[in-house]
Amino acid sequence: MRVVAGCELSCTTPWGSAHVLAYFVEDRPGALQDELVRLREWRAERNRHLVDRLAGLGLPVTIDEVEAEAGAEGAGRPHVAAVLVRKGVVSSVQEAFDEWLAKGRPGYVERRRIELSAAIGLVRASKGVAVLAHPLSLGLEAPELDAAVAEMAAHGLGGIEAIYGRYRPEVREGLASLAHRHGLAVTGGSDHHGIYKPDLRVGVGQGDLRVPDELLDALEARRP
Repeated sequence: MRVVAGCELSCTTPWGSAHVLAYFVEDRPGALQDELVRLREWRAERNRHLVDRLAGLGLPVTIDEVEAEAGAEGAGRPHVAAVLVRKGVVSSVQEAFDEWLAKGRPGYVERRRIELSAAIGLVRASKGVAVLAHPLSLGLEAPELDAAVAEMAAHGLGGIEAIYGRYRPEVREGLASLAHRHGLAVTGGSDHHGIYKPDLRVGVGQGDLRVPDELLDALEARRP
């Protein structure tokens, strides 16, 4: 089994927030690695503010509980949600987001994001390939998404996650065509998040996800 190192970056764009997948991230010093350190520091700061806000709202959650739930670095809202479920405040992770943690809800604290073109530049500077994750999350209609992808491609985007765990086959096909029109690689992923996305299983999504091996070769060929 081949393992490809990567990460996911939350970015600001002219069309709203977007997630960029960075594939083939090398384990060495570099601009992207430095930025990831800063993002982890900002994330930890955000977690503290979020927990303080929830505590002020009378919810029984502490930063120690959230970090213990995560089990390592990288605690975030899903781990806060899991603590709220365990404490009986809500019945599910989704309810925790709907009632308390999603944008516009009482416990939401804005995260720091990097600008899309800067993120793509950092990935490329680290000899990686930047891919737009779950593109429909941008909430754009087809013509606007086409224009947005064209602009991202001009900034060095390398691919689109067309074969996504929650997308119907016809949607995947349409996104693959979008990628091909703009000379981009097609990638796929289940977006498995364990108990935080219980309908998605690692590697197979909702059961029908099949990502051909040859797509990895095509993606790697796009490394700078």
